[in-house]
Amino acid sequence: MADLAALIAGWAKPGRLEWIGLRPDRRAEVQPVDTVLISADGLEGDRARAGKRAVTLIQQEHLVAIGSYLGRGLVAPEILRRNLVVSGINLAALKGREVQVGEAILRFTVICAPCSRMEEAFGKGGYSAVRGHGGWCAEVVKPGRVVLGDVVQPVD
Repeated sequence: MADLAALIAGWAKPGRLEWIGLRPDRRAEVQPVDTVLISADGLEGDRARAGKRAVTLIQQEHLVAIGSYLGRGLVAPEILRRNLVVSGINLAALKGREVQVGEAILRFTVICAPCSRMEEAFGKGGYSAVRGHGGWCAEVVKPGRVVLGDVVQPVD
């Protein structure tokens, strides 16, 4: 039987980058793009700043869960205002690890908790629907370009 550290370090298959969004200003509409350069400060054209919250990520699978809690289908990633939507790999299992997304390497730092705007965006219960499914914040370890369809996987 494998020890706990080996189990935690394992992953079944790489994920895939499904969507990229830029938030140019605080309350501006999120702009979807097909490719972007991630610098030490975060995505070029995004209002993020360097540090442990430079890039935000969410799992595509959680967009379905959030929609289900709200009594609707898949929610659009623009509403949640995250930078990257990833499918096929459990982002929560990657906390504290270095993760390659395209040419960039990120380190997941803290959960990306919902803000009060979720009530504005989804109506009553919007905040609670996103709790536990809001994604992750990451710091930039190595800048690089990311493109839709890029592989997302831990750096081992």
